Amino acid sequence: MSAGHTLSAFDAELTALRSTIDRMGELVQRQFALALDAIAGPNSDIAAEVVKGDAEVDRLEMEVEAMTLRLLALRQPMAKDLREVVAALKIVSNLERMGDFAGSVAKRAVTLSALPVAPPAASLLRMGRLVQEMIADMRRAYAEQDADLAASIRDRDGEVDAAYTSLFREFLTYMMETPLQITGCTHLLFAAKSIERIGDHATNVAENVSFMVKGRLPAEERRKEDLSSYAVAPPPGFSEGGA
Repeated sequence: MSAGHTLSAFDAELTALRSTIDRMGELVQRQFALALDAIAGPNSDIAAEVVKGDAEVDRLEMEVEAMTLRLLALRQPMAKDLREVVAALKIVSNLERMGDFAGSVAKRAVTLSALPVAPPAASLLRMGRLVQEMIADMRRAYAEQDADLAASIRDRDGEVDAAYTSLFREFLTYMMETPLQITGCTHLLFAAKSIERIGDHATNVAENVSFMVKGRLPAEERRKEDLSSYAVAPPPGFSEGGA
């Protein structure tokens, strides 16, 4: 077998790997968009479509794993090619988790659709739009192997954390003032945490893109702004301006 033929076959397999990962990313992006639509309704039919689509995400993950093992065993890639194949395994693992969390958001929408009065979801949807932008840029950073765009995604993870902390405090206050909404707001809080975790996994993918391109992960610590563990609701009648 000639070296040229071997190189051509490797390039074709690497292209197929990238294409499969992009398909998986596209599906996860669609799943998350549908999950947000289901919450906004809330709409149990859309939610069911999200849950049903999770099997295809899982199938694509297994397909990529088989492709990467074949590349490692038969092609023995080196340098940047090796980094890309290794990164592919980590990227699809994160994409699969993103799909799982999109399913979790959709399942909350099923419960919300059965409540007599839907809780206010506007703040959660704004947070969801931030994560949607991260996912779109994550896909583009991978496709174009753009380390600068990947770094910008990583920087935005703190914004999502801060939005989650703000939403957590807002819902605590709302539940104290409107006890009838406790059930709905609790489910929205669980959905919000799933959305925050999707942002984390999109950031993980971005970090692996940086690894592919530069040969190293970012050295500095990721900025974290999730302070929900310390959030408390003000007591009834409390006013920051005094009595």
